Amino acid sequence: MTGKAANPDPFTTLGLPARFDLEPAAIDRAYLARAAAVHPDLAGDDPARAADAARAAAALNHAKAALLDPESRARALLAILAPQAAPADRDLPDGFLMDIMQTRIELDAAIAERDAPALNRWREWAAEQRRSSIDRIAVSFAALTTPPADPDLAAIRRQLNAWRYIERMLEQIPD
Repeated sequence: MTGKAANPDPFTTLGLPARFDLEPAAIDRAYLARAAAVHPDLAGDDPARAADAARAAAALNHAKAALLDPESRARALLAILAPQAAPADRDLPDGFLMDIMQTRIELDAAIAERDAPALNRWREWAAEQRRSSIDRIAVSFAALTTPPADPDLAAIRRQLNAWRYIERMLEQIPD
C-alpha cells in the first residue's frame, strides 16, 4: 500500500455489500479483519509504510463510524445509488416543515422553562421518531428496484432530510 488512494465509500473500505440492513456485528468483524492487516506496527521502521498504514487505519476508522451510524450509512448508500443527485437537496416530505416548526416552538418553550417532565417527553418522542425514520428508510431501501428509480431515491433523500431534523432535536434537548 503506497501513495494516496482514492477516497472509496465506507462499504468498499470495509469490503461490505452496499446495503442499509447491515448488522453492527458484521461491520465490526469487517473492521477488525481489515484493521489487523494494516496495523501501523506492521510497518516496522519504514516511515512511508507507517504513514500509509496510518492513513489506511484512519480510513477504516472513518468507514466503521459511518456504517455503524444508520443515518450516515443511509447517506453513503444513497450517494452510491444516486451519485448524480445533489447531496445539498434539502427537500422534505409534504407537511413536515410546518409540523416540525410547531414541535420546535413547544420544545423551545420546555427548554426555556427547564421543564424536566416535558423535556423527557420530547426526548422520548424524538427517539421514537428516530426509530420510525430508521424503519421507514430500511423499508424504502429494501423496496428499491435495480436500477433504482429516481423518484424512489428522491423519496429516500426527503426521508433522510426529515430524519436530520429529528437528530438535531435530540442533540439540542438538554440532559
